[in-house]
Amino acid sequence: MSTSPASPLPRSAYLGGLAIAVGGAVLFSTKAIVAKLLYQYPVDAVTVIAFRMIFSFPVFAIIACWQMRTEPPLSWRDRWQLVGLGLVGYYLSSYFDFLGLQYISVGLERLILFLTPTFVLLISTVYLKHTISRLQWLALLTSYCGIVLVFVHDLQSGASNIVLGSTLVLGSACSYAVYLLGSGELVKRIGAMRLVSYAMCVASFACIAQFFILRPVGMLIQPTPVYGWSLVNGIFCTVLPVFMTMIAVERIGAPVASQAGMIGPVSTLFLGAMILGEPITGWQLAGTGLVLTGIYLLSKKK
Repeated sequence: MSTSPASPLPRSAYLGGLAIAVGGAVLFSTKAIVAKLLYQYPVDAVTVIAFRMIFSFPVFAIIACWQMRTEPPLSWRDRWQLVGLGLVGYYLSSYFDFLGLQYISVGLERLILFLTPTFVLLISTVYLKHTISRLQWLALLTSYCGIVLVFVHDLQSGASNIVLGSTLVLGSACSYAVYLLGSGELVKRIGAMRLVSYAMCVASFACIAQFFILRPVGMLIQPTPVYGWSLVNGIFCTVLPVFMTMIAVERIGAPVASQAGMIGPVSTLFLGAMILGEPITGWQLAGTGLVLTGIYLLSKKK
């Protein structure tokens, strides 16, 4: 799959691809809202991610089986790399994220996760010895100032365990950054759809196995709304965003699709206010603006 469009698109096709990218970003960000709604019932992070994968796994398994029938077999090296990427990028990252959401607002959670590109840059600098340009340093400083604003605001609001929740979500962002760095060469060899479907199958197995190891089987019996919101979480906040993003990248290119993804934190902030009643303050808007500005600067060429 190409990362940029092969030829200039008609305006209607371009706008269609942009709309798909925006829709995917909004749906993916909505998982934080759904998690908060699920936490109103007697479930925890282990149960939430298990139910999420139970509903999304069949779709990814079908695609993985189709890929196995139509594509050449993978080398053992690629197979083990896929296992590692699935565990780090989709299992560990999701687990930390849903754990953190038990303690912090969806607005702060989404802003921290949106720092993933900055972690990719920092990890590349430390371990791959890449240099950081002045523009990139400015982008990093701007983004982290925005996070500090929202973090301090939430601390002053009296919310409990803000530090713990923020640290967990920070771990989620770092895990996903490692996944992005580790998947760079592999995605070129096997393709994005194959990588995502296989890695999600690995993560699904880990999440579901974790549930049966740590929780009694009786916890599979939940109030009806838990199944309903878990279905939304699995299909509309997991499966659809993954493939919508892939389609958008194919149509309009990765740079434009990533720019469209900047709508995610904004949509989460306002959805959190409308659905969960989380207040929107000037500090939050200022912090969100700084984070988005920093990520925009980071996306620009040196």
